[in-house]
Amino acid sequence: MRIASIKAVPISFRVPEGKNVTLGIGRAVKRDAVLVRVETDAGVVGWGEAHHGRCPGAVAKLIDTTLSELVLGMDALDVVGVWQKVYRMQLASHGMGAAAALALSGLDIALWDIRGKAMGQPIHRLLGGAPKPIKAYAGGISLGWQNPKALAEEAAAYVAQGYKALKLRGGDVPGRDIARVEAVRAAVGPDVDILVDGNTGCTPDHARRVMPAYEAANVGWFEEPFPPQDYRSYQDLAKLGRVPLAAGENHYTRYEFTRLIADGAVTFVQPDLSKAGGITECHRIAILASAWKLSVNPHTSATGINMVATLHLMCAVDNPGYFEGDVAHHNPFRDEVCGLPYALTPEGTVTCREGPGLGIEVDEAFLAAHPLIEGPCYV
Repeated sequence: MRIASIKAVPISFRVPEGKNVTLGIGRAVKRDAVLVRVETDAGVVGWGEAHHGRCPGAVAKLIDTTLSELVLGMDALDVVGVWQKVYRMQLASHGMGAAAALALSGLDIALWDIRGKAMGQPIHRLLGGAPKPIKAYAGGISLGWQNPKALAEEAAAYVAQGYKALKLRGGDVPGRDIARVEAVRAAVGPDVDILVDGNTGCTPDHARRVMPAYEAANVGWFEEPFPPQDYRSYQDLAKLGRVPLAAGENHYTRYEFTRLIADGAVTFVQPDLSKAGGITECHRIAILASAWKLSVNPHTSATGINMVATLHLMCAVDNPGYFEGDVAHHNPFRDEVCGLPYALTPEGTVTCREGPGLGIEVDEAFLAAHPLIEGPCYV
């Protein structure tokens, strides 16, 4: 069974005024995604999701041209062989770097969908796993830079839905970051896990100032206070408090994760299947983390395709941590691309699907109704 066609489908929607969330990377004004449709010469179709990289048209063009030319005609079931060819020709030397990793991620997920459909098995079974409860936290583009009272009310509503953990957005100014964490802790009580995401926007001085308050509020992790390349600041911060650090959303392939883990500063590993290299590579990253006794807590991307793929992976490894539940007030990519990707149990857990491949049906009419909108998604 050979790869007969590869087509990128960039999609967008405007965030309605009043539903915008502000966080460390800006104010969300639109949402983007790049879906990848792969068809074989036997007529089997698989879907994947590549992260948009804040430039979805460029990522889509890379998929439609370079990646397609590299792998058309290859064995569609040789997922590792396809991955390795793209890595060698686009990431290892003179390639597009991060953009190629995003593009490869979407292609890889689509090939796993095909593999599962061809074999009549869900992806988690092909990886050696089985459905099991996975802890979820309330995340996505939510719980942003708002006044502490409103934030506490929003957080309490998610706890009422069944979430036992939630993630706040830091990286504002230390005083406001601290006030938000303290307000939410007072509202939800001691038994809910509060996580904080710095969205790479903190200086070392900022991080030092908030750490004592985060420790007092029993914050479960401090995520991405610094850009991914700033390994030294992560190492320095890890020595200044007992709040564990988390990172990985903006790291690509097992090679970058090898250094991230070996440095010893980060306790929670967070690859995104639509960024770090797809299911193939994130499975390797999870195994690497397991060898260091670390859990894998993937970042989830824009649409239900990524979320479903993430749960298949988490049900197939021995070190699943938290699944990032998307509680954005408005996200049709979550709700309508392939139906609701998961259901939260009263225990605050989710699990994977049982159908062949990803176990989804993509609504192509919805995709056609949401064409690419050029321009930045955060301002």
